[in-house]
Amino acid sequence: MAEPLKIGVLALQGAYEAHAAMLRQLGATAVLVRKPEELASLDGLIIPGGESTTFLKHLERAGFFDALSAFVKDKPTFGTCAGAILLAKDVANPPQRSLAAMDIGVERNFYGRQNDSVILSAETTLPGGPLEMVYIRAPRIAHTGPGVETIASRGADPALVREDHLLAATFHPELGHDLRIHRLFLDMVAKSKAA
Repeated sequence: MAEPLKIGVLALQGAYEAHAAMLRQLGATAVLVRKPEELASLDGLIIPGGESTTFLKHLERAGFFDALSAFVKDKPTFGTCAGAILLAKDVANPPQRSLAAMDIGVERNFYGRQNDSVILSAETTLPGGPLEMVYIRAPRIAHTGPGVETIASRGADPALVREDHLLAATFHPELGHDLRIHRLFLDMVAKSKAA
């Protein structure tokens, strides 16, 4: 029997436990990552939501930013909300440093403050009907490059996108009950590992 996929969840802030719980539900081994050396043994990584500037402060310690930057170049990585901001090539409103790994441009806090949080339902290219999307102080994907596939949208704006081994969501799939996005990510990791 194949060993379960080993997926890291960056556990510096945000709802990392909720991501880990969904991964375990789907049969993966979830590893809470707090140090750069823990990246080496992983098959894939989730960068959860939170506050992207706070993430950057944590990542400036002990060469974490550089280790993470090297990881996301080759290994499957899924960024949600602040994680999507960290993966984006362009960050605006205001501009900030990112891993610049995914050919998307994001605007931070586009959908308002904490009290503007909302749960929406949207069509998706994933089988199984509309997708539940939990928005909390979310960024907007303002533009995507030619190699980026849009899997779900909020109005005219992409909300769930994939490019090669990278996946990004402007909402929080870990705070809903739908496992399809985490299942999609695990499929991406399995394909990458097999290759």
